[in-house]
Amino acid sequence: MIEHRAFFGDGEKTFAFPTRELIEELEHKTGQPIGALFRRFQNHDFSFSDLTEVIRLGLIGGGASPADADRLVSVYSIGRPLTESFLVALGIITALFLGTQEDDAE
Repeated sequence: MIEHRAFFGDGEKTFAFPTRELIEELEHKTGQPIGALFRRFQNHDFSFSDLTEVIRLGLIGGGASPADADRLVSVYSIGRPLTESFLVALGIITALFLGTQEDDAE
């Protein structure tokens, strides 16, 4: 499973999209096909909900409960500088598309 680890909120978190259903949920929540969503991040043409849904669903895929993921996003994305959430979300979606150095080592 491709995982992305990053500091978010109160500590280091694991983010992942291990199932087709979770990727489809991301597409549903953002209203964008996964490829278009990745391009939007690359072009800095994203919405706030794009950021929060990538992080929230990535946390769930990484093992957080839906309630904990929602709480973390509510506390640490809303009202914070957008760059903080953008960098986390960009890392998550980039790992989904390109993998990570840890994946390459295996």
